[in-house]
Amino acid sequence: MGESISATADRELVVTRVIDAPRRLVFKAWTNPEHVARWWGPRGFTTIHCEMDIRAGGTYRCGMRSPQGTEHWKRGVYCEIVEPERIVFTFAWENAAGDPGHELLTTVTFAEQGAKTKLTLRQSGFKTIDGRDSHVTGWTSCFERFADFMLTIAQEG
Repeated sequence: MGESISATADRELVVTRVIDAPRRLVFKAWTNPEHVARWWGPRGFTTIHCEMDIRAGGTYRCGMRSPQGTEHWKRGVYCEIVEPERIVFTFAWENAAGDPGHELLTTVTFAEQGAKTKLTLRQSGFKTIDGRDSHVTGWTSCFERFADFMLTIAQEG
């Protein structure tokens, strides 16, 4: 199933995808660092570090390596965790010195659709429309990897 992508405002991105798995499993896959390390990032990228303190006020820091060998690091703070409905967190890329850049607010919601889950990611606070648009490809590819991962989890039992 494909994603639905929209720009609801100049500085906001919304990506939606229906995942063929129950909501509790989809939520777990977003909150378990071992699971996140297996699906995070665009296709071809490898997670090299995934540290997550899943609670309001907790932090996360993840690193990924591109197929060309370039490392990309992100970090943030969890603002709200409502199991199994919603995760709200800040998102900032780190610069080469490890300092966080411009911070975005990201809200991920998990809605039951029968035995499936409607996953919606809303990211806001972009400085520019180009900045927003640069995240479309990354999130689309990431959601594709996530859907594949969920099929793998279902097969593993």
